[in-house]
Amino acid sequence: MTRIRAISTIRVVAALAALAGPSLACADNAFAPTQVGSDAGSATAITHWQIQSSAKAQQSGAEVSSGGFPTHDWYPVSGRATVMAGLLENGTYKNVFYSDNLRAAEEPDSSGNVFVIPWWYRAEFTLAEGGRGARTLLRINGMIASADVWLNGNLVADQAVVAGAYPVHELDVTRWVHAGSNTLALRVHPADPRTSLVVGWVDWNPTPPDNNMGPWRGVDIVRTGPVEIRAPQVTSTLSLPDLSHAALAVKVQARNLDASAHDATITGVVAGVSLKRTIHLDPGQTQTVSFSPKSDPGLDLKGPQVWWPVGMGAHPLYTLQMAAAVDGVISDRASATFGIRSVSSHLTPQGYQQFVINGKPVLIRGAGWAPDMFLRDDPQRMEAEFSYVVNLGLNTIRSEGKLEDTRFYDLADRDGIMILAGWECCDKWESWAKTGGEPWDISDEKVAAASMTSEARLLGNHPSVIGFLIGSDNAPPAAVAKMYVDALQAEDWPLPIIAAAADGATAETGPSGMKMAGPYSWIPPAYWYADKLGGAFGFDSEVSAGASIPLLDDLNRMLSPQELEALWKYPQARQFHASAAWSVFATIEPFDNALARRYGPPKSLEDYVAKSQLENYDNVRAQFEAFNAHMDAAKPSTGVIYWMLNNAWPSLHWHLYDYFLNPAGAYFGAKIANEPVHIQYSYDTRAIMLVNHTLNREHGLRAVIRVRNLDGSVAYERRLQDIDLKGNGARQLAMLPALDGLSRTYFIELELASADGKSISRNVYWLSTQTDELDWEHSNWYLTPVTRYADLTPLQSLPTATAKVRATIRHEGAEDIATVTLAVPPSSKAVALFQHVLIKRSAGGELVLPILWSDNDVTLWPGESLTLTAHFATPGAATPVVEVSGWNVPTISVPVAAESQTAASQERNH
Repeated sequence: MTRIRAISTIRVVAALAALAGPSLACADNAFAPTQVGSDAGSATAITHWQIQSSAKAQQSGAEVSSGGFPTHDWYPVSGRATVMAGLLENGTYKNVFYSDNLRAAEEPDSSGNVFVIPWWYRAEFTLAEGGRGARTLLRINGMIASADVWLNGNLVADQAVVAGAYPVHELDVTRWVHAGSNTLALRVHPADPRTSLVVGWVDWNPTPPDNNMGPWRGVDIVRTGPVEIRAPQVTSTLSLPDLSHAALAVKVQARNLDASAHDATITGVVAGVSLKRTIHLDPGQTQTVSFSPKSDPGLDLKGPQVWWPVGMGAHPLYTLQMAAAVDGVISDRASATFGIRSVSSHLTPQGYQQFVINGKPVLIRGAGWAPDMFLRDDPQRMEAEFSYVVNLGLNTIRSEGKLEDTRFYDLADRDGIMILAGWECCDKWESWAKTGGEPWDISDEKVAAASMTSEARLLGNHPSVIGFLIGSDNAPPAAVAKMYVDALQAEDWPLPIIAAAADGATAETGPSGMKMAGPYSWIPPAYWYADKLGGAFGFDSEVSAGASIPLLDDLNRMLSPQELEALWKYPQARQFHASAAWSVFATIEPFDNALARRYGPPKSLEDYVAKSQLENYDNVRAQFEAFNAHMDAAKPSTGVIYWMLNNAWPSLHWHLYDYFLNPAGAYFGAKIANEPVHIQYSYDTRAIMLVNHTLNREHGLRAVIRVRNLDGSVAYERRLQDIDLKGNGARQLAMLPALDGLSRTYFIELELASADGKSISRNVYWLSTQTDELDWEHSNWYLTPVTRYADLTPLQSLPTATAKVRATIRHEGAEDIATVTLAVPPSSKAVALFQHVLIKRSAGGELVLPILWSDNDVTLWPGESLTLTAHFATPGAATPVVEVSGWNVPTISVPVAAESQTAASQERNH
C-alpha cells in the first residue's frame, strides 16, 4: 500500500544567497552617496557606511563629518552592519564559525582591544531641494550602545540622547542640512550588556567580540512638511463568538515641527472607509488624532475578514493610508498594515496562562527565536526560516529580547505565526534580580521607558503579536513594572501584558501564569508526561532536552578533527560550540551518557550522529505530543516553547534546525508531532490519542494500531472506524493492553486515515520493555537525573534492510518540487528504520537548502511504500540527486528525473 504525505501551507523562497551572511558591501557603488528625494512622507535608508576605529581615525567629529574627509583606509559596510558584521563583510576575520576561530577576533592588536573604544560610522547623502516648509529628520532605529551624532561638521546629539538598542530617536536636522551633498558621522560607543540595555547572549553562544556595537536597525533620512504624522495605529474590537462585526479605532500622532502655528487636515482610508479631520497645532505641539465608529460610523465593519493563527484559518490583512496637508499641500504621509482579530488571556484554575484567539482557546506550540550572532540583516534567510516554522507546524515564536524589525512581524502576519515578544533575561536588563545586583539609575530608566514605547509602536498593528513579557527570568521590581505598563498603556496597547516568562507577578499585571522549571539538558521522552516540573501541564515558556546534534556534513563545517573525535569519544570534553560561557552547558555529557546507555556506545562519529538523530527525533516529538495529549485535560497544558527554534551560530545545543538550515532528527520529530490532525502514543498511560489543531470537526476517520516485535512480527493489531474528532482538541482513542512476550525493543505503528482511505497521519515509535526511570528528588533547574535507562541497544542487531527509491521532479514558478517514493519489498528481511532523504544539487555536490519536506526520517516495514515531496529553489542546470540512508539501510543515490521520464528508468535496488 502506498501512502502519500503532502505539505500543507508551505512557502518556498528564492535560493539563499549565502548562509554566512550578506555579501560584501564593497561593490562598485559602495562609496556612492545615498540619494534622498524631496517627497513629503518619504524615508530613505542609509544603505552603506564606511567605518573605522577611533584609534586609527582620531580626528574630531567636526572633521569626520565634513565633505572631502579622507577615508581611503576605512571599511565599506552595509547599512545595518554592527562593527563585527562589517569586518566580516570585509574579510577581516576568516571562517569565524569554524572551531574556535572566533577567538582570533577577541585578541588585541597593536593598539589594544579594538572593540572597547568608539568606532566611526560615516555616510554621505545627496538631498533634493525641498518645497516651502520642508523639513529633514534623522531617524535612528536603535543604537548599540550609544552614539554622538555629527552632521556637516555640527554635533546634533550626544550619547546621552542616542542610547539603547531599541529606542527610536528622531532628530530634526533641517537647519544642518542643505540641498546637494551632506555628510553624516556617528561616533558609536562600545557596548557591554552588563552595563547597558543592549543585546546580550548569556549561554546561547559566545558573546560577539564587539558586543554588537553599531546602528543595528539602520538609520533613515525622512522628508516631511511642517506637520509630521507618525505612529498610525488601528485596533479592532471583534464581536464574539459570531465574528460578524469589528469596530475599528484609528489614531495617529500629528506634530507641528514649525515655529508658527498651523491648521492641518488629516485624511485617511482604512478598509474602504474614508476619514477626515482638521486640527489646529501650536508651534511644537503634538496631538493625537482619533477616529472611531462613534465619530465615523463606517468604522463599524460588517462581515470583517478575520485573521487566524496558522492551521486555524486564513490570515487576511488590511491597510491604513493617512496623510497630513497644510494649506492644501501634502505635508506628510503614513501607512500601516493590520489584521482584525481578538486576543485575550486568562489564568486556568491551576494558575497558568491560556491564550484565546477570536474566542477560541489555543494551545501555544512554539519555539524561541535567535537572530544571527552578529545581527546581520539577511531578508532571504529570514524568509527561509519562516518557511521552516510553517513547515514544522508550529504556531508561535517567542522572542526573548533580540527583538526584530518590522520585516520579521510582516512575515509572521503573512504566515499566521503568533509572536510572544518580551525583554531578555540577565545582564543589565535584569541586573536588579541578582543577589547584590545594582538597581537602574535615571539614565537606565529613561532608555528602558523609551525602549518600551518604541517597541509598542513597532508591534502594535501586527496581528501576529499576542502579548508582551515585561520580564524574562524574573518579574521586574515595582517601579520598573509600573514604568513598562504605563508606557504600554500610553500607546493604547490592546494585548496581554505578562509579568515574566518565569513564575512571578507584579501589581500591574498579576501573576505571570508561566513556568520556567527546566529542563534545558537531556531527559528521557517519558519526562514530558509527568505531573512535575517541566511536564506537560500549564504554560512552559522555555524548555527542551538540550543537545541537538547536527548532521555529519554540518558537524564537519563547524568542528575541527580533534573536536569531532572528542564529540563521540569523550562526553566530558568541553565544546566551544556547546557553550563558551556557562560551564554547565559547556559539555553535552548528559546527552552522551544517555545515548551510550540507551542505544549502545558509539563506534564511530557516523554511528554517534546516527544514534543522535533517533534520540533527538524521539525526544522532541515526545515534548510536543505530551502537550498535545493534555490540552483538554483536567490540569490542562496551555503552551510550550521549545528552547530553541534556531541558533545564532552553529551549535550542538537547542535547535529544531541548525545554523546551516539543514533539517535533521529534531526537526522531523517536531514536524510529525505538530501535524494538523495527528495520532500519537502516550508514554504515561499507554493511551492512543487523536489531536486536531484545526477548527474543523473530522468525521468517519479510520485508525490502525499495531505493536511489532523487533523482527517486524505483529504482536497486536486493532482497527477502528467511523471515528469523530472535534476541532481544536484531543481525545483518547484506545488504550494499549499490556502485552507479554514482546522483544526487549519493540515498535508501535499508528495510522490515521480519512473516511475514503487517504492517509492523514502515520507515526512509528521504538520502545523498550525496560523503561527510563527518573530521580525527581534530585532535580535541579536544568536537569532531572535518570536512575535507569531504556534499553534500545537491540536496534543495533537489526539486519540490513532492502530499500528501493524512485525520484522525479517538476518545475513550478521559482521552485522545484521533487517526489520521492521509498519502498521496502516484501522479500526484505527487516524493517527499514529511520530513513533520511536529502537532495544534492548534483552527484557529489552541495545539499539543496533550504528545503521543505512533507515528511522525513521515516520507517517502513517489508511490503510498504511511502511517497514524500520536497519543495526547494531551482538548483540550476545540473541534475539533482536524491540520497537515502537509514539506521540499517545502506546509502542509495538516485538521479532525479523529470516527471515525463518513466518510473522504471529511475528505480534502483540495493
